[in-house]
Amino acid sequence: MFKTVLFPIDESRESREAADTVAQMVKTFNSRLILLSVNEVPVEGEEPPPPERVMTPEAIAELLKNAQSMFSKLGIEAETIEREGKPAFVICDVADEVNADLVIMGCRGIGLTEEGLADSVTNRVINLAPCPVLIVP
Repeated sequence: MFKTVLFPIDESRESREAADTVAQMVKTFNSRLILLSVNEVPVEGEEPPPPERVMTPEAIAELLKNAQSMFSKLGIEAETIEREGKPAFVICDVADEVNADLVIMGCRGIGLTEEGLADSVTNRVINLAPCPVLIVP
């Protein structure tokens, strides 16, 4: 059913907590797992992203290596992808590129107000993804 699962990760607690659900889904459906880390870079003319959302290339490589190792200990082989850009759009583009059947991501609870809802990465991914999206609270 879910041949390819895309798991966008960052350094957040929510991302770490979603890993359990990812492992269960991948094992249940014997899925291919792809880990994605998106570094949000400043776009000319726009307000720069908050410092906590900008990571060095070394930090991204370490994050992906640690996540890959964690899944490996659970008997799950995971591929990794690093990208730069606007997270929601990159997540959806990669989901399309790898023919993902499911995107699983943690939710930070950001965007619970009307103003924030339109700007939340989670909401954008739900609305733009080419496949189903499972949000882990």
